[in-house]
Amino acid sequence: MVSAMSKPISRRNLLVTASGSALSGCLGSPHAPSAAAPGHPAAGARTPAPGRDKPLPPGLPDQIEHGPGDRDEVALTFHGQGDPGLATALLTAAEKAGARLTVLAVGTWLDAHPGMAERVLKGGHELGNHTQNHLDIGALEETAATAEIERCARRLEELTGSRGRWFRPSQTRLATPLVVRLARQAGYPHVLSYDVDSLDWTDPGPAAVRARLAGQARPGSVVSLHLGHPGTVAALPGILDDLHRRGLRAVTTSELLT
Repeated sequence: MVSAMSKPISRRNLLVTASGSALSGCLGSPHAPSAAAPGHPAAGARTPAPGRDKPLPPGLPDQIEHGPGDRDEVALTFHGQGDPGLATALLTAAEKAGARLTVLAVGTWLDAHPGMAERVLKGGHELGNHTQNHLDIGALEETAATAEIERCARRLEELTGSRGRWFRPSQTRLATPLVVRLARQAGYPHVLSYDVDSLDWTDPGPAAVRARLAGQARPGSVVSLHLGHPGTVAALPGILDDLHRRGLRAVTTSELLT
């Protein structure tokens, strides 16, 4: 159902904090959710993310790259940092289309914009841990790596009452055995990887991001995307349209796996 690998694949930390000016016509306040679309939660009402409270099936590997290939579902997962206005615009676009996302938040982003944690959950999305400072966690020694995981976990718990179900290592697709062990000790039995990299963090433009997903996403795929990039916000409606035409739904990671 899922596959696991062990060799980490690192890349530079090229997450860009994008200016919201390119999308000024569609951005709302990062601390106040937009008015709900028909069929979606109103402001102030928390909607549990689908599958969040269901137990995971037994036999999942330490590192999860994709879900079952016999389901007409994919998980769109977002590395969470950058302009909160862009994040709000993206979440709102997903909700209007009936999509549910998984956001792996960076702790410093939550420190700077604490209202975004509640904003994610109010939209029915899922929130997880992407380390405190988005360092190359695979290159850190044990004490420092533990701190990166634990500090973000504690911040999530302070803001939401939960550490979240998912941990994704920073600056790498796959975690080292050490990071897998430390994540498990912090309450994350499985590291969330992905099988489709949108490369949206390179800012190739909305058309390129959309085309890459159209060519690579399959039933059960876990897709890596990023908040904080105007091109990703612009690409999302088309991505969701493409998935819909193929009979695929964008769901939370927990929903995909439970």
